[in-house]
Amino acid sequence: MSEKADTKPNALWENIKVIIQALLLAMVIRTVFFQPFTIPSGSMMPTLLVGDYIFVNKFAYGYSKYSLPFSPNLFSGRIFGSEPARGDIVVFRFPPNPDIDYIKRLVGLPGDHIQVKEGVLYVNGKPVPKVPDGAFTSDYKLDPGEDVPVFRETMDDGKTYDTLDQSPVSRGDNTQEFVVPEGHYFMMGDNRDNSLDSRFDVGFVPAENLVGRASIIFFSLGNDTSFREIWKWPANMRWDRLFKVVE
Repeated sequence: MSEKADTKPNALWENIKVIIQALLLAMVIRTVFFQPFTIPSGSMMPTLLVGDYIFVNKFAYGYSKYSLPFSPNLFSGRIFGSEPARGDIVVFRFPPNPDIDYIKRLVGLPGDHIQVKEGVLYVNGKPVPKVPDGAFTSDYKLDPGEDVPVFRETMDDGKTYDTLDQSPVSRGDNTQEFVVPEGHYFMMGDNRDNSLDSRFDVGFVPAENLVGRASIIFFSLGNDTSFREIWKWPANMRWDRLFKVVE
């Protein structure tokens, strides 16, 4: 009887230790390596859709206080930092309110001159090639419409991606020329007529605000399906988007 009585507390303590270790490992992975992120709006359509769940590579650009839970002021700037590239899809903290995460495409590096003229993006005075690439219709209730024109843009380094252009006369189709300050970046949504980005309230994004680079879609639900509505998953799963690399 005494042997059995001694074994139970030991087994319980071993289980508790395993749980604690698993939680610590999960915290380290989330803090240092990858963070899950849900796409909350249609500003990155057609590349990212509402209901996409992605992993964000947090070590792609090094670390700032925003890489840590609750953003403690342990240090300023970035450590182990590396330069992002034009065309990267970046999760960052909204400069006017760093408690909010945003996700956009980086189109301007420090020192770049950025302007949109008649719906065409100009980087350092050169137009980014823009060619028709079909049409897009969303399954999101607040979708940008049916058969929205898609245009493929190609950066000078060969990075290529699709954008949406619903209207040739939206307020973001003709902008002033922006000169990106040192230590900052210029972000735009791929859904060009439906994105609050660096053309508007977001402004220039400080390097410190970068959280990481979008890397892969690991889960995706369409038709405004909540993650909690498990019984709707089979009918609304976007099977073709699972484990899709974000470009």
